[in-house]
Amino acid sequence: MLIRRSSDIIPSEITTPELYKARREFMQLGSRAALAGAVSLALPWSEAKAAVLAGVQPNRMKITDKPTRQKDATSYNNYYEFGVNKDEPAENARALKTSPWTIVVEGLCNKPRSFAIEDLFKLAPLEERIYRMRCVEGWSMVIPWIGFPLASLLKAVEPQGSAKFVEFVSLYDRKTMMGTWQPILDWPYTEGLRMDEALHPLTLMAVGMYGETLPPQNGAPIRLVVPWKYGFKGAKSIVRIRLVEKMPGTAWNKAAANEYGFYSNVNPDVPHPRWDQDTERRIGELTKRKTLMFNGYSEVASLYAGMDLKKNF
Repeated sequence: MLIRRSSDIIPSEITTPELYKARREFMQLGSRAALAGAVSLALPWSEAKAAVLAGVQPNRMKITDKPTRQKDATSYNNYYEFGVNKDEPAENARALKTSPWTIVVEGLCNKPRSFAIEDLFKLAPLEERIYRMRCVEGWSMVIPWIGFPLASLLKAVEPQGSAKFVEFVSLYDRKTMMGTWQPILDWPYTEGLRMDEALHPLTLMAVGMYGETLPPQNGAPIRLVVPWKYGFKGAKSIVRIRLVEKMPGTAWNKAAANEYGFYSNVNPDVPHPRWDQDTERRIGELTKRKTLMFNGYSEVASLYAGMDLKKNF
């Protein structure tokens, strides 16, 4: 076993006492639940047969980056509802039941309604989008998502002129999500976009990846993907979407506003207290690479014309 000297460990890799305590308590709770038979687990995704998504339009995004291995993208995940360590969601999310599934779209719109997951597939043709994904923690991936533009869903409910923001609410189920037993975040997980961000052609509602349906640990059955923002903006397992007039509170912003701004655009010029934002480690690569402004999606720069991105981070 290789033990690193304290001088070799950079500050950003040191676990905070609060998170360490939360992890220990989470593991203890998980052990008690397993012994008591409190959680009924289905087959893990790696053993289940993921459904192949047919009729998907080919990728139209001009990106030359090599996709991350599917094995890595489905085993190295942040999904705190299922654990705080990267390898825990792939195991613990086996309990997630994704069918039947309904998303309620409500708020400042003329046609609020509930959509069964099957109805969402009819809003627009499914497309493959190979996107870069940058985590605020300093690592990144390249993932071939499958989904449809969020704009297609929003247009179906006819947003009112007073709707300035879109709020996303993730599933909150204490029976299957042991991570929610700890007050790490203000559950349920919530995220938000400004309306023009939500309507941008790059903003995707993903229902699959690597040609197949989303695995639970990646946010099944439907999640948000905004490629020019840090990964935590991508709400997983969405059950409710609200169109609102005022900027909604978001999970990580409420937990640490000085570290997680509402906009959270990938910006190498805005430092983070714990992680380097100038460079990133692409999963599967040994060396680091320079982080690109807006994660390389310069076409979104016009959305923020005139804004101070160091204040509106």
